Parts: sequence; structure tokens; C-alpha cells
Amino acid sequence: MPEAESAPDRYALVGHPVAHSRSPLIHQLFARQTRQRMTYELIDAEPAQFETAVRGFQAAGGRGMNVTVPHKEAAFALAKTHGEAARIARAVNTLTFTAGAIRGDNTDGIGFIRDVTVNHKREIAGARVLLLGAGGATRGLLGPLLAAKPASLVLANRTVERAAALRDQFAAHGAIDVCSFADLAARGSFDILINATSAGLHGEQPPFPASLVTAQSFCYDLAYSLNMTPFVTWASAQGAGRAVQGWGMLIEQAAESFAIWRGVRPDTAPIRAQLVR
Repeated sequence: MPEAESAPDRYALVGHPVAHSRSPLIHQLFARQTRQRMTYELIDAEPAQFETAVRGFQAAGGRGMNVTVPHKEAAFALAKTHGEAARIARAVNTLTFTAGAIRGDNTDGIGFIRDVTVNHKREIAGARVLLLGAGGATRGLLGPLLAAKPASLVLANRTVERAAALRDQFAAHGAIDVCSFADLAARGSFDILINATSAGLHGEQPPFPASLVTAQSFCYDLAYSLNMTPFVTWASAQGAGRAVQGWGMLIEQAAESFAIWRGVRPDTAPIRAQLVR
């Protein structure tokens, strides 16, 4: 009798909430393109349940997990070994399980940089950059942003103390100027604005002054939606030269995670065209 075919390798996204995520579709398209036998599921876990969810999935034969808010810093603490980007960020969005061990990587930064510079053809080197928000997503962006050599990088947060803590953490990698949202009106305009906050997602107006934006500004929202996000709506209303959602980053960081797990990097162009359309 022929041998029974082995079950496909299992992967998942863990976060809270995750029901809205398009990651299963993206990885399904990657797997089809590269002829990989794998499944990808969603696991909703509150912070108190995070470690149990990860170890349970690993024990059940899972090969790896993506990690989204609010667990990226907890994932760094859980992993025993780390890739360079994760070590610098002290945040993890990709877990790999091998021989009972857990490795943590961070593909957020490389996914973001690739989307901005390759897909949107926007130069970061020499630009005045504003990064809004000092949460887990920001940790993954700061190292690659500094490595891209902007003319200046301002990190703004509702509470300046949290931004200052990240400035100090990344001091060895480049200069970061910090301020509160309330102080942004005195900072003039920026070439590139990156929204890493949840501002506006619950119906309120993003709390940023219009003076940040000019007709030359490129505004990037890490959030993504089937409709325009509040930040993109706000940036467009201020006359931004271009305002985009984070679909491209979502796809590019997923491709980097996929390459870590499967040893092959999918072609993101057709997936990007299908999803962004």
C-alpha cells in the first residue's frame, strides 16, 4: 500500500484581536506560488494567554508563528535566540520552532523599508522623517530607519517619556529627536510621515497638526483597511502629495517571514497587485 501523505506544516498568527487579519490569505498565496505544503491559521490570545498559546501551538506540531499586537515584546522575551533585527528592536514578529527551541526574528523593518523604497520609490536617505507612536511596531522600524540615513528622525508619542526610552535604547544606531504630540506644531513639516499609532481607528480625528504636511509629503499608515484609514483620510485632507496604507508592508514582512520558515522568498508583486486592488 502507498504511504499516507504527511500532514502539511502548520503556521499561525497570534495576536489580540486577529479576526481582521489577511495574513492567512497572503501565506496561502505564497504557498501556492512556491509550491509549499502548509497551513496558516489565526489564534486570538489576550496578553495573559500569550505564552500558553505559543507553547501549545508548538507542542501540537506547529512550525512557526507570526506575532502581532500586543505581543511583540512578550515574544522577544519568550524566544531563546534572536535574529539581529529582533535583538536591536527587542521585539519579535516571527517565531520559528526547531527541536523544542524558539527563535525570534523581526521582519517589520525590512518589510517597511522595501515597501517604501522599492514599491513606492520613495527615498528615505536625506529625508526629514516623522514617526508617530512608540509602541511595539515602532521598535521594529527604528533600526532600519536609522540605517537608511534620513536627514533627521523625530519620534513623537502622546507621552514623551515612552519615546525618550526608545531614543535611549537606539542611541548607538543614530540620533532620534523626541517630542509629544502636543509639541508637534512647532516642528514644521516633514518629507515622510509614518503613523504607527492607533489614532483615529476608533472614530476620533488623528491628533496631529496640519502644519506637518505639505504637497511634497509622503504619508504612510502602518494600519490597513478595505476603506481609507482615518490617518490616510486626514493626510489627504491636509494636501499630502501621497498617502498610503500599510498593505505593502504587510505583504513584504510576511514574505520575509515565509523565507525564514521555508527557505524561499515569494514574488510579492502579484500578491500586492491582487490585495491592494
